[in-house]
Amino acid sequence: MSSIKRTPGGAEGRCRTVEHQGLVWTVATGPGDTVAEQTKTTLSMIEASLLEAGTDKHHILEAVVYLRDMATKQEMDAVWCAWIPDDGWPCRACVGADLAPGDLVEIKLMAAKEA
Repeated sequence: MSSIKRTPGGAEGRCRTVEHQGLVWTVATGPGDTVAEQTKTTLSMIEASLLEAGTDKHHILEAVVYLRDMATKQEMDAVWCAWIPDDGWPCRACVGADLAPGDLVEIKLMAAKEA
């Protein structure tokens, strides 16, 4: 029996969360017309996934933010920095990527669960 727990998501071929040995990985994209709107809805979805998995945004270890256009990084950062707790800055990278049609932002992260 596998010790990996997978929570199905809405997109075929991927899980919303994966849990293993006290760690949680999650990924999301959200609706919106602007990078700020998509970042806000994506982070809301991520927060819900983390809570469901038994952790929260205070325990994020690593994040990768994919942006369709790196020129929008400052717009995304404004939302991200308001969402992340002051004592919880994770290791984060931003990458320019050719995202799915309509997606301006995609965020993937890893968080620790409480012991």
